[in-house]
Order: sequence, then C-alpha cells, then structure tokens
Amino acid sequence: MLNLVKQLNWKLNFAVLFLIAAGLMTLASSQPDLFWKQLIFAIVGIIIATAFVFFNWQSYANYHGAVFGLYIVSILLLIIAGFFAPSIRGTKGWLVFGDIHFQVSEFAKLALIVVFAKFFSRKNIGIAKFSNLFGSFLYFCIPAGFVVLQPDFGSALVLFCIWFGFLLVSGIKYKHLIIAVIIFSILGGVIWNSVLENYQKDRIMGFIFSEMDPLGVNYNVIQAKIAIGSAGLFGKGFGQGSQVQLGFLPEASTDFIFSAFVEEWGILAGLLLIFVFAFLILRIIRIGLDADNNFGRFVCLGTVILFVVQFVFNIGSNLGLTPVIGVTFPFLSYGGSSLLTNLIFVGIIQSVFIRRSI
Repeated sequence: MLNLVKQLNWKLNFAVLFLIAAGLMTLASSQPDLFWKQLIFAIVGIIIATAFVFFNWQSYANYHGAVFGLYIVSILLLIIAGFFAPSIRGTKGWLVFGDIHFQVSEFAKLALIVVFAKFFSRKNIGIAKFSNLFGSFLYFCIPAGFVVLQPDFGSALVLFCIWFGFLLVSGIKYKHLIIAVIIFSILGGVIWNSVLENYQKDRIMGFIFSEMDPLGVNYNVIQAKIAIGSAGLFGKGFGQGSQVQLGFLPEASTDFIFSAFVEEWGILAGLLLIFVFAFLILRIIRIGLDADNNFGRFVCLGTVILFVVQFVFNIGSNLGLTPVIGVTFPFLSYGGSSLLTNLIFVGIIQSVFIRRSI
C-alpha cells in the first residue's frame, strides 16, 4: 500500500486537491450547507478513486463485454431517469435516493469515454472508413439522444464534443470534417426550429447580443461580470463579496462559482486557479503520452477533452464569451455526481500512470 502511494503522480493529486479546496472555500462563504455536502462527496470520491487505482484498466479493456456492459448500464440509467426521475429545474436527469441526487448524464460521460477509448484504440488507424465513423457516431448518438429528451442540451453538447474530439485526434480526413460540419449545420437548424424551447433560444440570442434584456436572459452573466470586475487584484475577502452575499449572483455554487471565487479572493487568485487547472491538464496529457497502451492514452485524451470543454463553457459563461449551458467547472463547482465522476477519472489515470513502462 505504501509503495503504491509513492508511485502515484502527486503533482496531479495536488492540482486536484487545490481545485477542490478552492471550491469548498467558496461554498463555505456563500452556502455553508452545501459545503458539508460537497466535503462528503469529496471524501467519498477520493476513496472510490483510490480503489480505482488498484484496478488494472488495460486488463479490463481486453474484455470486450465488460467495456460495453458499462456503456449499456449508462443507457439503461438514462432510460430509467426518463421514466421515473422527478423533474428538477425542468429536467428529468437526476435519480433520487432520499437526500442523494445522482445525475445520470455524468455517468454517461464516463461510460462514453471508456467505450471510445476501447473503440478508437482498435480502430484509430482505419477511423476514416465510413463504417468506423458511423459506428463511433452511434455510440455518441444513443446516450446523447436520451440526454436531449431530459432535456439537458448542455450535457448533450459535452457528449458531442467528446466524440468530435476523439475524431480530430484520430486522423479523420478533412473532407469528412467538411461533410460533418454541413450535416450538423443542417441538424442545428432543425433543432433550432423544432426542438429548442424559447428560453434556450433566448440564452443563445442573449449571448450574441450581450446588452439584450439585462434584467432577464442576460442578468446572470451581467452579475457575474460585475462580481469579477469589482474584485480588484486581491478581492473583497472571505464572506465579503457583495454580489454573492446579497444574492445578486445566481447559481454562485455551480455555473458562476468562478465569479464568486474571484469576487472574494481577487483577480490574482482567479488567474492562479486557471494556472492550476492548466497544469492539471498538462499532467494528464503527459501521463497519456507516457502510457504504454492505446487504451490508457485514449482514456487520458477523453478526460482532457471532457475537462477542457467544461472549463471553457463554464469560464466562458462567467465572462460572457460563451452561452450559459449549465456545465460545471471541474472539481470547483458544487455537484456530487460531477465531483465523483471527475475523481473516478483521476483514479483511472493514476492507474494508467503507475502501470506505465519505466
């Protein structure tokens, strides 16, 4: 056990723990009740991640049925949620067990990355074949379709980015990319006219026209900008952020936790947060490059895609650079399902790291 602990990539661990600590500190200031819940999720997640370190994921990947069994379980959970989950904030995406809410789309992200790691590690040389492209699209499309029905377009967009990211690094031809862009442009038009609700269209239009409806669709983003802009270099201090403490900044524990953190701890602390996250991503990339099998490399790749996409949309929405789609800042935002899933990824990556060829 002690020998295993020494083999872990502690630079990666420290980056993860720093982000979790920053999130807990922000929750302690703004919503103490959520602080204790997040702390419990963090402890449980670290225990689960440690258990995953002991697991040899390359051996697991050799069993075709085991990998795709995980994928099938994620689909079944999405179906169960569609029929039996209560509507929370207009979305039937959480299975409720007493006080515990489990967001099934987070498990779907994990399952999709694992199944793509298996699929692309075997198919990446011939990924340009139509059969392989279509097969990978089906793996994405099935869970994404159920997520859209919840409806949770933010998570569906993240699933799409995971699939598209795998394609980009797998040698897909440019002509296929152009065809894909045309197809998804047409599909986007259909979704805009037939699928999106009015409030979702308003969010997109509010992003394009940032001054539109400042008391409505753009209110959250404007308050987030005010929180960041009024922070100064060193912030207002713990529990002193006016936008957060007076309730002007909605979703200060999830979508806009970065703004809440910066308001109280300053621009310099915000830049440090971004630097630590970038360091985390670079460590995962390095571990992936050093892995001695394709499955380990693609798991690291999928994790990087997931974390970066969520980071970009979360930070972007705080700064008014992207639409608000309701995704978390990895390890920082409140959310037990997200935190547990992210820590499981860390456990898998640490397993890949300690079993690399030295």
